[in-house]
Amino acid sequence: MKRVLGIGGIFFKSENPDATKDWYNKHLGLQTDRYGTAFEWKHADSDEKGFTQWSPMANNTEYFEPSKQEFMVNYRVQDLEKLVEELKKEGVEICDKIEVFEYGKFVHILDNDKRKIELWEPNDAVYDQLVEGRTK
Repeated sequence: MKRVLGIGGIFFKSENPDATKDWYNKHLGLQTDRYGTAFEWKHADSDEKGFTQWSPMANNTEYFEPSKQEFMVNYRVQDLEKLVEELKKEGVEICDKIEVFEYGKFVHILDNDKRKIELWEPNDAVYDQLVEGRTK
């Protein structure tokens, strides 16, 4: 069974997320929206799009809890329900129930350092229609 297919996103704390997005836009060309940017790419040997999200978040965000880390990585996965079943058998701490949105399914787990990890089974076709800030 495949587990992680790639990086789905990088989320990190920032003193001023809007200023951080502006800095990255001005100096590195990231096209940002209220969430950050989505790096658009193509699946190997395909014209299907894929995305990797980049998001600065406020220092006081509770989104990373219970982790005390300054960042969280989102991993793209295949068949999230099956993966969660396997992770439970392996004793991995699952933080919440699988949430389903039109652009994919999500769940959060903790690694051995109690770092929160987001797992995402994406629906790239729908995500492509929703994302505004994108960097190609």
